[in-house]
Amino acid sequence: MRSHDQPPAGAGTIALDDGIGIELRPGGDGGLVCRIAGDLDIDSLAPAQEALAGALRDSRLVVVDLAQVRFCDSSGLNMLLLARTSALAAGTGLRLAAVSQPVQRLLEITGAHAAFDLYPTVRAALEELS
Repeated sequence: MRSHDQPPAGAGTIALDDGIGIELRPGGDGGLVCRIAGDLDIDSLAPAQEALAGALRDSRLVVVDLAQVRFCDSSGLNMLLLARTSALAAGTGLRLAAVSQPVQRLLEITGAHAAFDLYPTVRAALEELS
């Protein structure tokens, strides 16, 4: 559950009671890094989706750092796919970086890996900022 006294999207860390954390930080040159840690599932989806939607509104490029995601189910995958659709509609770049093994497996099993720009590290995703 999200606390009411947390910073808005684009600023600092959003700490959640259900074991997921979301950190938004500037990536330089108009980019924003959205780091998601913990389990990305139906229980944590709403706050993660809110943070990602805010990041997509406020930046020209959003790099989603998935290195610390321990679990991702179909609702988490759907959130990423909807974020991709929103990014395309807004003309915002969306890149997935440092994708953890559980997320990588889900992307490969579903074929969704082809829909995303994947980078081995956050740094690599930001270096190609165009």
